Amino acid sequence: MSNVSIRGLKKVYDNKVTAVHDVNLEIADKEFIVLVGPSGCGKSTTLRMVAGLEDISEGELYIEGKLCNDIAPKDRDIAMVFQSYALYPHMTVYQNMAFALKLKKTPKDEIDRKVREVAKILDITQYLERKPKALSGGQRQRVAIGRAMVRDPKVFLMDEPLSNLDAKLRNQMRAEIIKLRKRINTTFMYVTHDQTEAMTLGDRIVIMKDGYVNQIGTPVEVFNKPVNLFVAGFIGMPVMNFFDNCKLLYENGLYQAEIRGVRFQLDAFQQKALAQNNQKPCDIVAGIRPQHITVGQGELTALIEVSEMLGTEVNLHTRSNDDEVVMVIPTVDLDTDVSMGRTIRFSTQPRLIQLFDKQTGNNLIWFDEKSSAADAPMCKNYDF
Repeated sequence: MSNVSIRGLKKVYDNKVTAVHDVNLEIADKEFIVLVGPSGCGKSTTLRMVAGLEDISEGELYIEGKLCNDIAPKDRDIAMVFQSYALYPHMTVYQNMAFALKLKKTPKDEIDRKVREVAKILDITQYLERKPKALSGGQRQRVAIGRAMVRDPKVFLMDEPLSNLDAKLRNQMRAEIIKLRKRINTTFMYVTHDQTEAMTLGDRIVIMKDGYVNQIGTPVEVFNKPVNLFVAGFIGMPVMNFFDNCKLLYENGLYQAEIRGVRFQLDAFQQKALAQNNQKPCDIVAGIRPQHITVGQGELTALIEVSEMLGTEVNLHTRSNDDEVVMVIPTVDLDTDVSMGRTIRFSTQPRLIQLFDKQTGNNLIWFDEKSSAADAPMCKNYDF
């Protein structure tokens, strides 16, 4: 059972800078966990503490139930793939992949079997006698992954392994990692700043900012139920639209969201959640995803500044009062003139409106007080 338990993990450097605050995470056997967030959020530092490449300032790390805080990296039975590939330039592909096994004094015939077996899985058998300089970026990354695979690690750690590749190769390698995961069926921790990688690869996603965990959930959960403004603005492409200076109203026993003077009566689930939290009327930021907007009807209006025809859909970049509003409209549903310079009407379903407290940035429906985001700095100025 290659499970990982991270309890209260904290990293403080000698200059008193805290890079990671109180991370708690339970990773099940064979689960694929993705840590995602902007540069400097603490995701790579967290991974390096699991790998043993960074000392743990506070907290506990367990792998298969064994406390690993003071265990040397080589004895944790983990393997790590780095952003830079970290291949030995003077060695052939075969020698790079076999190196760790030779250090463990593995018999030669077993080394040969494992290297060739993994090379076949990764489709790099034809490159075994080449040196890294003779390989493309994608081929080098396959070698780096293969070097880790031959060790049969309990936990596979990947630190932004695709960030050095161009867009086409990234897409190809992302698909390869999905296939690889099914073949080797071990526990993965994967770090990236690319939300597309996070959404397509992860069983669950850990979203970090400024050293704090803001939300942990499945791709569907973090997309549909963002706990605060940061998560809402970080996950999703195009990013969620935010309408400032809106209000949550309560009249005749019902809650309403007022956006630009237009009132939306919230649905039964939202009503129940707000009532259970004894939510008072307050100033809010309303969030609506571009995919959840309907054009051609409604009381809200916007001026089309840019219209992007993308085949199956049209991306409209509009302005509604002081707000920039992006709309994604399937062309099959489009029966409104959306040429540049036109003013259009738009609306959304009330159940799709996200309600964020203007003071704290927390989602009034979905905010989870158990997450470390509860102790994190407020999401002021929509600081994504």
